[in-house]
Amino acid sequence: MFYLLYSYFASGDHGGMPHYVPFLNLVRYLTFRTGMALVTAQIVIGLMGSRFIDWMRARQGRGQPIRKEGIERHVIEKAGTPTMGGFMILAGLLVGTLLWADLQNIYVWVVMLVTLGYGVLGFLDDYAKVTKQTTAGVSSRAKLIIQFIIAGAATVVLIRFGAHPPGEPPVLSTSVAFPVFKNLLVNLGWFYVAFGAVTIAGFSNAVNLTDGLDGLAIVPVMIAAAAFGVIAYVVGNFVFAQYLQVHFVTGVGELAPFCGAMIGAGLGFLWYNAPPAKIFMGDTGSLALGGALGTMAVAAKHEIVLGIIGGLFVAEALSVMIQVGYFKATGGKRIFLMAPIHHHFEKLGWKESTVVVRFWIIAFVLALVGLATLKLR
Repeated sequence: MFYLLYSYFASGDHGGMPHYVPFLNLVRYLTFRTGMALVTAQIVIGLMGSRFIDWMRARQGRGQPIRKEGIERHVIEKAGTPTMGGFMILAGLLVGTLLWADLQNIYVWVVMLVTLGYGVLGFLDDYAKVTKQTTAGVSSRAKLIIQFIIAGAATVVLIRFGAHPPGEPPVLSTSVAFPVFKNLLVNLGWFYVAFGAVTIAGFSNAVNLTDGLDGLAIVPVMIAAAAFGVIAYVVGNFVFAQYLQVHFVTGVGELAPFCGAMIGAGLGFLWYNAPPAKIFMGDTGSLALGGALGTMAVAAKHEIVLGIIGGLFVAEALSVMIQVGYFKATGGKRIFLMAPIHHHFEKLGWKESTVVVRFWIIAFVLALVGLATLKLR
């Protein structure tokens, strides 16, 4: 909104230029708007805070159901904790983005709508679990179908209406770019729609599977958002893109304020989600945040790098796939003591806080590796 005000006055037809208003002059800087989006999102969640949690606790009764076949102490320690904390995250994220991003930018709207769509799907799942007091909400098949429809539609829009930068190959919008190899592009044509949908929906579910311990998912999400904020800024800046020899994508830099808002929302939520958690983000938050990261990777043409930066989420999802596949193939045998893999380490005797902090460290290191690919060409 503030950027639209700057653009309005900058047109010169409305009684003056924005440099007469110092605040509006600052708004033209992407870094300033990114920082303000972070602060705004954090303030929004701070204002919601305990009142929202108390309100959710009063309406959810026994809170989020806990898997009885899971970690024994979780049934006791986490029972009665309300869920749907993703509402807080989405509120801060959307307000921060709407106030500080360029609302004429197609990438901003695509990422926001995917985030909102996945958030609504997550809410329906959380609502079914709470009202029925079961860990089974919306059927997995129905969720996947809806996720792929949303992700596929978003990918089509990015291909059709995304900016085609001058000097870049016209097939960039339907191609997969590989890190390290500066000129390697694999054009998938319209098969890229399926690739983009798998990237978005797959990463959404990966974040959802990681959200099993207090604070475990939200910090790696913030780390990934920070990394993609840098990537969006670099890829959307012609000078930096040329210097680092990455593919320039016009307008994608406007996703930096969205990333800032995601970090701010995550920090605000972590205040209440830190062990012992007063509220869980639920599928309302995890599906939305994962979908947002996947969509940003598709928009910035860094889908492969997402697998590096979000390697922790990928490992969590793979652990479930391997466990289920091996269980079915061997007639009941298991590779891990329990999946997702964070529960495996709990079964080995690691304290919850130990698992969480060590996984944070892994997420941070992987983000640095992913960012290093910007320079390694």
